[in-house]
Amino acid sequence: MPRAKIPRKSTTIDMTAMCDVAFLLLSFFILATKFKPPEALSVTTPSSVSSKVAPEKNVVLITMDKEGKVYFSVSDVNKQEKKDIIDEINTSKNLGLTDAEKANFSKNPTAYIGVPFSMLKSYLDKSADQLKGVTLPGIPAQDSTNNELTDWVRAAVGAFQGGHMNLLVKGDDAAKYPSFQGVIIAFKKNDQLKFQLVTSPVSAPIGSELEKVQKAAGNKVSE
Repeated sequence: MPRAKIPRKSTTIDMTAMCDVAFLLLSFFILATKFKPPEALSVTTPSSVSSKVAPEKNVVLITMDKEGKVYFSVSDVNKQEKKDIIDEINTSKNLGLTDAEKANFSKNPTAYIGVPFSMLKSYLDKSADQLKGVTLPGIPAQDSTNNELTDWVRAAVGAFQGGHMNLLVKGDDAAKYPSFQGVIIAFKKNDQLKFQLVTSPVSAPIGSELEKVQKAAGNKVSE
């Protein structure tokens, strides 16, 4: 007697629970993600084939925009050094800054200094919201007889004394040489002869020696 054939049925999996979990995870990541805030100062840096990543700690950053204006800032994590810098500037220049005004520089994560000392008190008296859209004149640095960036660099060197300071220069691709020359003069007057340039990384040209070196290094890491 032939065996009765049992009809085959396709396997069904209830995906309702998995979909619920997926949407819960998606909602969590959306709510927990911190988006990168817009840059307070927009600069188009020149391109380079360097693969070295700029440091994020112990950074003193000198920025030059396309108009040649010079700005000074310190990495957000170095709150004590920022406090020491503004204290030194306040004392040496006799600016009469209040504790609240000094705190605006020490705690404000987007505190670019881009004004001369004569305007510093009124600048630090404003909140971050009040400074949005305000055009800053920049730190005087092109006049060799009145290079105020020299004082900012001197204060930074003193604040990082005994530790390591990463001195970075971030210049717009359209910035002119006189601005850069003023920055270099400020560095030399403070015996700061080593600094790093912030650039936009690009791939090494195909067939170049640098590409071969990078490929060789990549193969060693993969092994």
